[in-house]
Amino acid sequence: MESFLEPDQPDVVRWWPLAALVLGFAAVLSVFTGYSEPESVAASRYPGQQNRVLQSVSSLQGKLHQRPTDAPAWAQLGSSYVELARITADASYYGKAQGALDKSLSLRPGDNGPAMLGMGALANARHDFAAARDWGLKALTVQPRSAEVYGVLADAYTQLGDDLAAMNAVQAMLDLKPNVASFTRASYYFETHGRADDARMALERALTAAGAPDEIAFCRYHLGELAFNSGDLDGAERHHTQGLALVADQTLLHGKAKVAAARGETDKALTGYQNLVTRAPLPQYIQEYGELLAAAGRSGDAAAQFEILAQQQKLMQAQGATDDLSTSLALADHGDKAEALRRAESEWGRRQNVLVADALAWALHVNGRDAEALPYMTKAMALGWDNALFAYHRGMIHLSLGQRAEAEQYLAKALSTNPNFSITHAPVARGHLQALRSGR
Repeated sequence: MESFLEPDQPDVVRWWPLAALVLGFAAVLSVFTGYSEPESVAASRYPGQQNRVLQSVSSLQGKLHQRPTDAPAWAQLGSSYVELARITADASYYGKAQGALDKSLSLRPGDNGPAMLGMGALANARHDFAAARDWGLKALTVQPRSAEVYGVLADAYTQLGDDLAAMNAVQAMLDLKPNVASFTRASYYFETHGRADDARMALERALTAAGAPDEIAFCRYHLGELAFNSGDLDGAERHHTQGLALVADQTLLHGKAKVAAARGETDKALTGYQNLVTRAPLPQYIQEYGELLAAAGRSGDAAAQFEILAQQQKLMQAQGATDDLSTSLALADHGDKAEALRRAESEWGRRQNVLVADALAWALHVNGRDAEALPYMTKAMALGWDNALFAYHRGMIHLSLGQRAEAEQYLAKALSTNPNFSITHAPVARGHLQALRSGR
């Protein structure tokens, strides 16, 4: 079987099995998600993803009250709690998921693929990617032809920095079940390898395969993000609006708030972010809301959000979710710089992917260790990802080293890739670039 993920192959071969085709990531979609029949918006009685999962949890709890030794039902309940944690940003569901999955495995320890799969998804959600890989491999021995198991493995290998294994896992997903879950993972693979056109094509394939409103909205969100990351604000807003016409999903509301901020519609963006962090207080949303408040001159309100961010990260850690990557980036820009470096080094000790390399390079930079930062920045950009923040970080490191030509090159690259890549850093990039070009 030839791999469609390999570069330099004709599209028809690369996109096997297109003739048979008619759904980011397991961390984003339920491990039980599959193709469903299209449903018109007008006729839809779609209850919303959260309500649907809550209904499933209630049904499973009732079933387990009657049959407490039903190992598959315990496994399904555990995976449903993982999904609820994602939708609600409520990390307390992780403990419930762990308990349900442990119960399932205690009832059936040997050949319990669904529970092993659920443990893998839970480990990915907690950012324990080595454990996710190990659970995925265990599940694979029981369910060797499960696309969902390969989804857990693809996410784990990607985050661990095992690029070849990640590519093979995504290819296996596509071979077994070419649906929204597999195509969106393929799109992320392409994007991180600098193949934006292929990434967009994969998302369009995912959109074609999508049936349920939340699947379509999910694809619209990622198409919008791909457009935003290349500076196409109109395209991003179009996809987010089309997705929100189906589902009031938090990711799409986030996309709309980002576009408003990029266009300088500050009041609209602030309202969007305020609603967002109330609804789903994810660390990324809180940090961006704080940065927008700071940019608007509301330093006191911004500081309050950064304090909430610190508390949210402690809460997640108390629930077994370790995210030193995000914490390091937030601290490097808004907190204890020495702690930012300690967190980045800790994450690098667990996994060496491009995002962690970038975070470690940036943490070294803000601590004045630019010569040490540069090799990590090279690692971060090794896959060819056209990532504006990566380019900005590299430009600033070169600038601190007095390497003006390289600084100009990478700061220009950041702004040409996406002039709105950061409320905080894009204006800094423009200022330094203007000074470099004027010889100051």
